[in-house]
Amino acid sequence: MSTIAFRATEVDKELVRDLAEPGETSSDVLRRALRVLDRERWHRVAQADADRLMASGENLGNEPDAW
Repeated sequence: MSTIAFRATEVDKELVRDLAEPGETSSDVLRRALRVLDRERWHRVAQADADRLMASGENLGNEPDAW
């Protein structure tokens, strides 16, 4: 396992302390935050795909089922 470091400001440190669940380390909080960011990215991509589909006028409900 490798180490990734960053220079936390006092505000960053306070956020980590405030967001920590009981028994969580700072690393646990940062890992959880990264997963939230990844999920947010997934939602943005999914929303963009849905918006593109709506704008195209295509209706997947009219397509025959593949199975």
